[in-house]
Amino acid sequence: MEGLLDGATDLRVVIIGAGMSGILSSIKMTESGYHNHIIYEKSDQLGGTWRDNTYPGISCDVPAHGYTYSFEPNPNWSQTFAPGPEIKEYFERVADKYDVRKNIRFNESVNYCAFEDGRWTVRTTAGREERADIIIAATGVLHIPYTAPINGLERFQGSSFHSSRWDHSVDLVGKKVGVIGTGSTAIQITSAIAHKVEKFSLFQRTAQWVMPIENEMYSDEDKVNFTNSKKLDEVVNQIHQDFDNFSNGVIDSESAMMAELEAECLRNLEENVHDPVLREKLRPDYRAGCKRLIFSPDFYDAIQHENSNLITSGIRTVEENGITTEDGEFHELDVLVIATGFRPDAFIRPTTVLGRNGINLDDAWDSYPSAYMSVSIPEFPNFFMLNGPNSPVGNFSLIQIAENQLGYVMQLMNEIRLGNCTQISATSDATEAFEERRIEATKKTIWMTGCKSWYLDKNGIPSSWPWSRQQFFEEMKEPHMEAFDRL
Repeated sequence: MEGLLDGATDLRVVIIGAGMSGILSSIKMTESGYHNHIIYEKSDQLGGTWRDNTYPGISCDVPAHGYTYSFEPNPNWSQTFAPGPEIKEYFERVADKYDVRKNIRFNESVNYCAFEDGRWTVRTTAGREERADIIIAATGVLHIPYTAPINGLERFQGSSFHSSRWDHSVDLVGKKVGVIGTGSTAIQITSAIAHKVEKFSLFQRTAQWVMPIENEMYSDEDKVNFTNSKKLDEVVNQIHQDFDNFSNGVIDSESAMMAELEAECLRNLEENVHDPVLREKLRPDYRAGCKRLIFSPDFYDAIQHENSNLITSGIRTVEENGITTEDGEFHELDVLVIATGFRPDAFIRPTTVLGRNGINLDDAWDSYPSAYMSVSIPEFPNFFMLNGPNSPVGNFSLIQIAENQLGYVMQLMNEIRLGNCTQISATSDATEAFEERRIEATKKTIWMTGCKSWYLDKNGIPSSWPWSRQQFFEEMKEPHMEAFDRL
């Protein structure tokens, strides 16, 4: 068997993706002496989600001071929920500060990984082939656009694009614009453009619960105050406390927190949508939080604008210049935006990943994507995922999740570095036991109260962490080595 390279700093680490998790991985690899690492990035820029999504109104639904690396606070956020371009600039600034770009190969996607003779063979779209000791898949969760099957979509003669591939060359002023979808993206687009276009049509399949928020603009004085670490710590601690409350609520559908949250969403609908007919169209028939909750300060205002039209009849077919709905009505359009989301089960795919004895990841994930503690897959040694299957993606900040998962992964990597083993991966028994516990725990969660959402896998089981935020942190402190095969 071909062994690992001699010397702790000589382990070759391949990181896939230069988004939030990839940048984090490179910084922490360097700090820990893993200098022989590379990031393969499919695009010509870093930034992941915040590079790909540039649609009008894009922002994070996590308060900005809670959506920063713990080691790089930012006192200069412009508002509570920072806009997308500002978040992208933050990641670029951090990457430059820690000289991450020198480790990135842009415009080079990994399309093949195979565990052979004790190491990984990695091939890229640029024709490169190399050998790696460790792979960290930092590809993110929602990065493969999903276009719902819509009859006649290819016939549309106007401008049409997926929300994550926004065509900024298209001037929306004076246009009839249609948006298909009512997830977070569609809601943000609605708020941003409904008042700017000639006519705005939102095609709704499912009504959404909307939690009202205040998106406070920070003054120069506020920003100066945030440079005081004590003041900033107070803000961040309050955000974390709110996340604790929220994460404790969603994992117990009968909790007082869920009752309070649902009451606030209902109050928002009742008090802010004035037309009773529209109000009923916007009223969901499932419990708040069952789908990913929408946070918006102004969606209800935007959908009530004189230019706005909420369409709840299903789409029969797309025509050359509009959409005909099931009620027979024709809706003329100049621009059609597809905001039907992403494939949440993709993770590293469509990359081909072959583990020990040639096992294909697609086969290992035939039932649904799974990983022990969301980071390690049986029979895929030295292959680790950040924000992988069943991470707490609906519970709190993805940055905080990734930081804790990376700390856990690096403890596993150190087993190799210290010479305790050359291969490490979760055992099948530990993974199966973890999944049994996880699936049982999901039965109490709000996600199982009767709705269709991207949280649910093809078997109708929530693909998320069903325990508290604090339990996640406890699990990530130190791996239970008995749960891992070490060779």
